Amino acid sequence: MSARLGTGDELDGFLLGEPIGGGTMARIFRARRAGSDVPLVMKLARLDLGEPGASVVTHEVEQQVLPRLSGTHVPRFIAAGGLDRVPYIAMEQVDGEPLSGWVARAPLPSEDVVRLGVAIASAVHAIHQQEAIHLDLKPANVIIRPGGEAVLLDFGLAHHARLPDLLAEEFTRPIGTAPYISPEQVLGVRSDPRSDLFALGVILYELATARLPFGAPDSPRKMRARLHAEPVAPRALVASIPEWLQEVILTCLEPDAARRPASAGRLAFDLAHPETVAITERGRRLARASAWKRLARWVRAAGYEPAPPPRSQASLAPILLVAVGAPDAEVERARSMADAVRRTLAALGEARLVCATVMRPVPDWGTNDPGKTAAREHLRHLVELRHWAASQGLPAERVTFHVLEGDDACAALLDYIRANAVDHLIVGEPKPWTQSPGWRLAAEAPCTVTIVRARI
Repeated sequence: MSARLGTGDELDGFLLGEPIGGGTMARIFRARRAGSDVPLVMKLARLDLGEPGASVVTHEVEQQVLPRLSGTHVPRFIAAGGLDRVPYIAMEQVDGEPLSGWVARAPLPSEDVVRLGVAIASAVHAIHQQEAIHLDLKPANVIIRPGGEAVLLDFGLAHHARLPDLLAEEFTRPIGTAPYISPEQVLGVRSDPRSDLFALGVILYELATARLPFGAPDSPRKMRARLHAEPVAPRALVASIPEWLQEVILTCLEPDAARRPASAGRLAFDLAHPETVAITERGRRLARASAWKRLARWVRAAGYEPAPPPRSQASLAPILLVAVGAPDAEVERARSMADAVRRTLAALGEARLVCATVMRPVPDWGTNDPGKTAAREHLRHLVELRHWAASQGLPAERVTFHVLEGDDACAALLDYIRANAVDHLIVGEPKPWTQSPGWRLAAEAPCTVTIVRARI
């Protein structure tokens, strides 16, 4: 859908202007609303050949998180398009210079690094206070306003304490930008605010030295090296960096989140008040650690387990999973499924309902039908799930939707159940008294299973 839209097209009363770039998951255009001269930006989900289904999930995440955020450190949310038509997000256009422009001029004088660091840390602290974690901090996702304030962009990988984490529930691989991703994110933990402090430490290192502390790894195995690797001391690269600033940067880059600053607010304070920073061996370091110290770090990393951060409100609710197949012609079974859902929700109290279906994997490069890309097929199944749930009259604030991928539907559902500690599964049986998928799920799922058949 978005592949056919471009400059000059109109969408829901918005006129698309020239494209201004975009990331791996979306295309971005300047836009204006009919009857208004206020400059806006419209973000269109990528659904074309080569785009994975994850692009639909990240669009869903940003569509849920951005409207919950406010203040000068995030773009103002204007509108969003339904997934069953054209997935888009319209937001204010933020004036200023992308942080990537500052990185291009690195290494910067320490006073500029400090000024930018205070601005970004303050912005991160503001969203943390609103129960959100960005989880994809990088120069391309930060704009510095003319007045010096930082604005954070692209919340497609974010986590919000009041919302289920769709990305964590559907994907087991590390999700983030390789040079900036934190050690705990590499291992799948997405709910620790201190992950943003690690990424901010990478940004400060890059601004101060024009280098990345852990390079640009291209695989999860290489990303794991940051669990034990010790970056070259910034002062060994740029002698003018003060000891206190190196102390702050390397503290942010600690593999153990508990050894990083306690909060983004504390980091902003330390950067603004260098006299309060206690300088340790980290700040004075110039040479590489000894072989024994490097070995000790490697041994610690071999047994590294990130301390679990506090569980969010959304993660504390019991999970009721409903396995929804292809659109069902058996009206009576659909009614039986709806009745089972209502009864189980009533018994579980404040449970969260997860509607899931399984699609066969589609190659990212597509099929013989150009309309059936991986992203478009994911979106089609997602829309069908939403229509199914709408027909059941379920409470929207307690429902999430997941399109899983796998050649074996039972295996995909079982993986989801185990990874997300599902409490109860409801699955329909197309034919009574047969050894169909429901029986396998009932035998192997580590949760209560209800098998629903049509009334006879």
